[in-house]
Amino acid sequence: MAVAQRAMTAREWGLLGLLSLLWGGSFFFIGVAVKELPPLTLAGLRVGVAALILWACAPLTGAKPPTSRKALAALALLGLGNNALPFALIAWGQTHLPAGLASILNAATPLFAVLVAHVFTAEEKLSRFKIVGAIAGMAGVACVIGPDVLLGRSGTNAWAESAVLLAALSYAVTAVFARRVGALGLKPLDIATGQTTAGAIYLVPVALLVDRSWSLPVPSAAVVASVFAIAALCTALAYVVYFRILSGAGATNVLLVTLLAPATSVILGALFLHERLLARQFTGFAIIAIGLAFIDGRLPRALRDGNSNLARRNPRLPTGEKSR
Repeated sequence: MAVAQRAMTAREWGLLGLLSLLWGGSFFFIGVAVKELPPLTLAGLRVGVAALILWACAPLTGAKPPTSRKALAALALLGLGNNALPFALIAWGQTHLPAGLASILNAATPLFAVLVAHVFTAEEKLSRFKIVGAIAGMAGVACVIGPDVLLGRSGTNAWAESAVLLAALSYAVTAVFARRVGALGLKPLDIATGQTTAGAIYLVPVALLVDRSWSLPVPSAAVVASVFAIAALCTALAYVVYFRILSGAGATNVLLVTLLAPATSVILGALFLHERLLARQFTGFAIIAIGLAFIDGRLPRALRDGNSNLARRNPRLPTGEKSR
């Protein structure tokens, strides 16, 4: 499923904007739902309803169940690392964190992916630009979580922030593994449908056992609507959009959504949940964005192109000044 890096079309930019709304909105809807539902129950409903929707759409999308043990095992791992574990961690983290802050912490996913790929793959080693980007990104994460957490002077919020970062690490490790799943003959929608099904198999029994979900009070209409939005829009539909962009424009371009989604979460949280973030958290996110721009090569290419254009406009400059 590897696709060569290229400029995105206007349609793909539109899909990317839609995906940022869907995934950014998921943190907002989780912030609404966790006020009445336990995290495990919410995460179980998210993957369970999403899996039902994807299977219901299978006659139209062509999604099929796995036909080999290797494919089944791969989907089981994806369901754990890409759905069950991160969904539960993020839902619990948001019982203590604003939606915008959770989405900013989640933007560390591609930073972790670069480091994981360097350790566990032979073809994706760190370059000098990726090293600069990774260092900048980790500095941004440190800025977001703040000195109290780093020095061990924080309480519950430190655990909540750590949970969201652990979810980002889970996404990253699973993404490196998922790049090899295409060799098993699974199409993108097969993977999306299979992994949400596996996630539901993990989470639903645990939620029933731990939360005794059947005994919980009936949630409000706002929470019911939020759960459906998380499952149908932010999970089922988002996977379809994600794989559409991935198949056309490649993994590097689709990672831009990690920069756009937090803006959606922050705006929705401020407008409807009355959440406020600190200045250092916005600063940290800006540093993370710069790190990602170095990692995928956009910023170095822009600087190089700018120097080349300057050199063409000033052909009499000495060689050393042209390349400076």
